[in-house]
Amino acid sequence: MSPGRSCPLHYRYAPGVFARAADIYAETIYVIGGLYGNVPALKAILELADAEPIPPTLIFNGDFNWFNVDREGFQAINREVLQHVALRGNVETELAQDADADGVAGCGCAYPDYVDDADVARSNKIMVRLQETAHAFPDLTQTLASLPMHAVAEVGGSRFGVVHGDAESLAGWRFAHDGLHDPANIAWLQQICREARLAGFASSHTCLPTFRRFAETGDGQIVINNGAAGMPNFSHTQYGLISRISVHPAREGLSQYGGNVGDIHVDAIPVHYDTRAFEKTFLGNWPEGSPAHHSYFRRIVDGPAYAAPHALGLIRAPSFCA
Repeated sequence: MSPGRSCPLHYRYAPGVFARAADIYAETIYVIGGLYGNVPALKAILELADAEPIPPTLIFNGDFNWFNVDREGFQAINREVLQHVALRGNVETELAQDADADGVAGCGCAYPDYVDDADVARSNKIMVRLQETAHAFPDLTQTLASLPMHAVAEVGGSRFGVVHGDAESLAGWRFAHDGLHDPANIAWLQQICREARLAGFASSHTCLPTFRRFAETGDGQIVINNGAAGMPNFSHTQYGLISRISVHPAREGLSQYGGNVGDIHVDAIPVHYDTRAFEKTFLGNWPEGSPAHHSYFRRIVDGPAYAAPHALGLIRAPSFCA
């Protein structure tokens, strides 16, 4: 397997790890995946949390770094994130690697075959440049690389697995919107939830949002994948998404979509950040012609070719949208 497509053994864990006692007990959690170094989005998320009547527990479930190759942005993101619950994504895991080494993991994305080779190569180049920034902060980089890969959160008596990828791998793609149409993946998910007494999972990694319910008994289980907190997730939009899981309903007008698992409210919450500020910083780090500009700028300004009905599984979508 080439760099960017392989999934190293140390990225993997047994699904039985979720059968443990909860790591987090809260009335409300925010699951914040794919912040991608967007400082204005982080500010907007903190403002959302401040507006909650009862403070939520913030869980940054990986890839909070990506575009923030400037030292100020790198420090700002990680300084704040590490004050909360943090899990590492493939980005944080690979930061401690040698930027000059042709590592087998590359960016650590473990991209499936349907992702174009050119997209994979550009992600590897982004990773190398971010590693160069991270190496100026060796203690911080080692802290990020040693963060846990998964957590169990108990919200109002219901247990949820929180991961970056899926229930077996830091960079797994089984919780992608297309993967959750596969009957084999559904049966696999239901068995894991049953054995670990989980109401479902919250993830990100695949960069496109998903909300799916799988009825086996009672309310069934859910998977909510917030896609990206720090980039648009739908066509002709300019806001990110996070996942909110709570004993309390979201305030009126806040949720874009969601549903209940028993008495627990599970919602996708828009993150309306300062798009001009983010674009200015992005272009300062990644001007036209750079790998990140080629792969992501169109999405940043106009969103991917994806819509809420795709996220809800009502219609099938393209497998990958940069």
